[in-house]
Parts: sequence; C-alpha cells; structure tokens
Amino acid sequence: GGELSRIMLAIKSILSHADRISVIVFDEIDANIGGRMGTVIGQKLLGLTRDRKGRGGQHQVLCITHLPQIAAFADHHLRIAKTVQGRGAARRTTTGVTILDARSRIDELAEMLAGKEATATTRKQARELLKSAGT
Repeated sequence: GGELSRIMLAIKSILSHADRISVIVFDEIDANIGGRMGTVIGQKLLGLTRDRKGRGGQHQVLCITHLPQIAAFADHHLRIAKTVQGRGAARRTTTGVTILDARSRIDELAEMLAGKEATATTRKQARELLKSAGT
C-alpha cells in the first residue's frame, strides 16, 4: 500500500545513485496524503529518474496514483480504466490503457482535480500544475 511505497521512496531516494535496479514500481504511493505532500512525493519520484546532473537515465519509475499533484511530474501519462460489461455468468471485466497526448493529459489532470468532468477552471489549474512540475 501507500505507506510501504513511501518508505521505499525514502530509501530509494537516499540510495538511488548506488542502486542498479532500473525499474521501480510504486503502487498508490498517494494513499492517505493530500496535495501538498503529493507535490513533494512527485518531486522525489522525478528525482529518481534523473542522474546527479539532472539528466535522464537513472531509473524508470512506474507510479500508480490518484493525485494530480504526483501525476503532473510524469514524463509520460497513461490512463487506466476498468470496464464491467454484462451480468451474472456473462459479466466480464476488462482493463484498458490509453497513452495520453498533451491535450488529453490536461483533461485527465483536470478531471482528477475536479473529481468529475473537467471545466475551464480545472483545465487552467491542470496547466498550472504541469508548468510548476516542469513538464
């Protein structure tokens, strides 16, 4: 869960330059935290993907999050959606993954901020999040 992921993030942040693991997965690292801490965690996750000079290549991070403050720091943003169709024995659950382009990413972050459909205001906030994250 989230707490274990945050402990792992702290350890990996300290040891990142000595660690030879190329891919690190954080599952719902945002559990039970708010937006301010989400920004700090997003910065730390981004730091794991950079070398000491700020260039890419240190680690690849896969992060499952529900916080737009964390998602804004990503180099690539994927949306994962679960769909349930049918009833009873014919009921099927499928999972779809969509790679978001720049516009879709703003819409997704805006919906994450709003908790529902994106509005002009939440789209503006999403653009500001991306700008402050440097992505």
